[in-house]
Amino acid sequence: MKKRASGGTNDPFSGKGQRLWQKAKTLIPGGNQLLSKRAEMFLPELWPAYYSKAKGACVWDLDGRKYLDFSIMAVGACALGYADADVDRAVVRAIRRGSNCTLNVPEEVELAEALIKIHPWAEMVRYARTGGESMAIAARIARAHTGRDIIAFCGYHGWADWYLATNLKDPKGLNDHLLAGLEPKGVPRGLRGSILPFHYNKIEELEKIVEETGGKLAAIIMEPVHTVEPKNDFLKKVRAVADRIGAVLVFDEITVGWKLAYGGAHRLYGVNPDMAIFGKATSNGYPMGAIIGKREVMQAAQDSFISSSYWTEAIGPVAALATLKKMKKVDLPRRFKRIAGRARAVWLEAAKKHGLAISASEILAILTFTLEGADAQQAKTLFVQEMLKRGFLASNIFYASLAHTDAHVRKYAKAVDEVFGIIAKARREGGVGKLLKGPVAHTGFQRLN
Repeated sequence: MKKRASGGTNDPFSGKGQRLWQKAKTLIPGGNQLLSKRAEMFLPELWPAYYSKAKGACVWDLDGRKYLDFSIMAVGACALGYADADVDRAVVRAIRRGSNCTLNVPEEVELAEALIKIHPWAEMVRYARTGGESMAIAARIARAHTGRDIIAFCGYHGWADWYLATNLKDPKGLNDHLLAGLEPKGVPRGLRGSILPFHYNKIEELEKIVEETGGKLAAIIMEPVHTVEPKNDFLKKVRAVADRIGAVLVFDEITVGWKLAYGGAHRLYGVNPDMAIFGKATSNGYPMGAIIGKREVMQAAQDSFISSSYWTEAIGPVAALATLKKMKKVDLPRRFKRIAGRARAVWLEAAKKHGLAISASEILAILTFTLEGADAQQAKTLFVQEMLKRGFLASNIFYASLAHTDAHVRKYAKAVDEVFGIIAKARREGGVGKLLKGPVAHTGFQRLN
């Protein structure tokens, strides 16, 4: 174990972060604001939970222990790395001049021009500050534009009523898109039947929805890609369906946007939507969301009421402008794919070496792996535990960033090799569960697309 920063301890499983998390759960429902960051998703009772500093690809916990982050990297929001100097410099200037006042910030016009230049098919832009609310805005605009209520969707698109209403019609509707067994408590029952799911690459499921609804869809909402490639011209077929029935095609680029292609994953496949939604990596950790679209669709926002004070502050647009500028300068997609590809190869090679059956996602924007077997969740938990001992925040999910270097990957590869060896040996000698120091991690999103 490497010597930790002054004031820290040598036990990564016990410290201020673990104690604060237990306290938080008595004060905040669920402990925090985001399911993906809950300690139970990684290492229940033992995860450090809180940070004192983050820079580049490194995170320091409350006890001064330093880790390399090979896990969710702020859930994919910091594609340039933590505390990027260029983005932070622009944000500090915005703070010093006053980040909010009675007048509007000129950068929101500059950002709109930049986004439209990158996406010639789009003509207008609206803003929010989070992905979930951006998706709610998109659903509202689509319904306002078409005068219709029903939305067909594929994948995960946030927490709002319009989306969770899926399970009012079918309690298993979100099993393959969000979480299994999710109860839509608090969602008005009047929304029953207004949102209908289909699976990625299953155009026949979308066609069935069109037939059953008489083609009266307000929108088709989906990610252009997630963990598998589109097959048999799937995206082009979805585009054709939307055109045929007059539905608004919305591409959710919140997770994959900017990483595989500058401007969004849809540019790789030559299929343009009517609206596209951006968040996360767009502003490298600062709150920002953008809804871009065709003029005739976006103007429908004027026929509804979509308005918020904090959608007008300066930090989001300023951070986004600085982030977009740097992503283009460094060719982020090229460097991102190289690091992500190397990390995926690390998993596959180590698994092969130790005789572990493994499945890994195809798409590099959000890498996941599963150590196949009845004890898959225990194996994942042991992986998190043993990687933490070796100085890594790691899970079976990895978001690459510009801050991850080849040297980081080499260190990661060495640790993964050791830990996969431990898992393989445990499976041969009585079970993975015997090596766990705490409870098994909770399961996360159920994603099949």
